[in-house]
Amino acid sequence: MPPARSSNASSRSPRPALARLPHRAAALIVGIALLAGCDGGTSRPSPDETRRTLERLMPRHVKDRADWARDIQAAFAALDLDPSHTNLCAVIAVTDQESNFSPQPKVPGLGKIARKEIETRAERKRVPLFLVRAALQLESPDGRTWDQRIAEVQTEKELSDVYEELIAKVPLGRRLLADANPVRTGGPMQVSIAFAEAHADDRRYPFAHAGSIRHEVFTRRGGMYFGIAHLLDYPASYEKPIHRFADFNAGRYASRNAAFQNAVSVATGIPLDLDGDLVRHRRAKAGDGIGDTERAVRTLAPKLGMEPAQIRRALSNAHRHDFEGSALHARVFEIADKRNGKPLPRAMLPRIRLESPKITRRLTTAWFANRVDARYRDCMARVPR
Repeated sequence: MPPARSSNASSRSPRPALARLPHRAAALIVGIALLAGCDGGTSRPSPDETRRTLERLMPRHVKDRADWARDIQAAFAALDLDPSHTNLCAVIAVTDQESNFSPQPKVPGLGKIARKEIETRAERKRVPLFLVRAALQLESPDGRTWDQRIAEVQTEKELSDVYEELIAKVPLGRRLLADANPVRTGGPMQVSIAFAEAHADDRRYPFAHAGSIRHEVFTRRGGMYFGIAHLLDYPASYEKPIHRFADFNAGRYASRNAAFQNAVSVATGIPLDLDGDLVRHRRAKAGDGIGDTERAVRTLAPKLGMEPAQIRRALSNAHRHDFEGSALHARVFEIADKRNGKPLPRAMLPRIRLESPKITRRLTTAWFANRVDARYRDCMARVPR
C-alpha cells in the first residue's frame, strides 16, 4: 500500500456527510440522520454495549471476538469517535479486507520479496551483489544466518524485526537500508507506519507501551487504534462510505480531490490522471515544480480571477477539509458544472494502480474500495432491525 498522508491527524470525529445537494434533499438527509441518532447531542452507547455490538457485527470466522471488541472499543473511546453502526461496520470491513482479522497477517512469499528488495537496493546503490550475499551468510545473534532468517519470515512484524537487527548489527545493512526500516505498513488494518508516527507526534498515543510506535502498529491494540484513526478521525463531506474506504488506501481526501481533478478536466478540456494528488512537484514535467493539475488550473486563471500564486496556495491546502470551501474549489466547479450541463460529482474513486512488492496482480484503489464496501454492506445487514 502506498504511504498514507498524515494531514489533519488531530481531527476529533467524522462530520456529517452532506455534499452540495438541493436544499430539500439536504434537509431530508439531516432528518434521517437525527432519527438514526447521529446528532452530536444524543448519548452514545456504553463501552459494554459497544463491545457487545462489535461481537455481533463481526464476521462469523473471527476468533477471539471479545479481545477484538475490547481493542476496537478502546480506540473509539480514545479517539472520541461515535461508535455508530456505520462507523463500527466501516472498521470491521477494512480490517476483514486487510487481514481477515489476523493481528499479524501472513504474507505469502514474504522472504523472497524481502530478499529481492535488498538486492534491488544494492543495485540502486551500486553495491556488488556478491558482497550482499556474503553479508547475508553471516551468523545473526540467534545463530541462524541473516539469509535464513529472511527466508523464514512470514509476517511483516517478523521482517521488520529482522531489518532492525540487520541495520544495527551489519555495516552493509546500514548502508543498504540507510537506517530506515523498509517495512512501511503493518497490523490488522495494514496502516502506514509513517502515518502512525506522525499521528502520535500530533496527538499523544493513549496506551502505555514499552517499545516504539512502529512496534505498537504490529500489535492488535496499536494497529487498530492507528488504523481507525486513519479511517475515521478526520472530517469529510462524503455521502457514501466507499469514498472513505478509497481514502484509506490512497490518502485522505483523495476521493474528493479526484473529483476536483475531473472538474478541472471538464472545465479545461485537458485530460488529467484522477489520482487525487493535486500538487505533484517531484513529478512535474517541465522542471518548474508545477504538476499537471496545477498547470491545467492555471489555464483558467482569467475566469477564476486568480493569480498563479493564489492558485498554488489554494492547491497546497488540498490535504485539508476546508479546501472544498475555498474560492478555487467553488469557482472551478461552477465553470465545470456549467460546461457539463449538470452538477458533477463532488467525490470519485481515484484511478490509481496499487504498487507494492506484495502485490502480484493488477489491483487498483477502486478495486480495494469496492471490496471493502461489499464487506461493509454485509456488516450492515447484520445490524438488528
